[in-house]
Amino acid sequence: MDMPVKLLVFELEEGRYALNLNQVLRVVNAADVTMLPELPGIVLGVIEIDRQVVPVLNIRGRFGLKEPAISLSDHFIIARTSTRSVALIVDGAVGVIEVPAQDILRAKGVVPGVRRISGIVQLEDGMVLIHDLDHFLSLDEENQLEVALKGEHCHET
Repeated sequence: MDMPVKLLVFELEEGRYALNLNQVLRVVNAADVTMLPELPGIVLGVIEIDRQVVPVLNIRGRFGLKEPAISLSDHFIIARTSTRSVALIVDGAVGVIEVPAQDILRAKGVVPGVRRISGIVQLEDGMVLIHDLDHFLSLDEENQLEVALKGEHCHET
């Protein structure tokens, strides 16, 4: 029997999405984002968390949602991809759920060509799309981000 999967559910506008809980480091209140030159368009800027520069990713833009200004009521989900820590701006974290692995539909089987959604789970109160954080940035965006972050470190004293 498959082990249950723990997910952090969060809201963006009217939709609910989730991240695998093992990728989530913490959820914090939104803060000012610092712009850096040469960031890919999907990266809004950076914040400092525990003396580490963390890129803030525009998850709304990736899902084709309008991009409102960051407000104090928003939250950052600080998560870890296979290569770095990132922050995602969300309307709010709903909470952690545990679902049987067999209840998660593979997104590719439902909507072919979907890279950034790893699965879909149907709950009693609606559907939740499980985001694949390791595929958020394209290879070009990842390379551009790396160059921009190295440039930031070169300017520190």
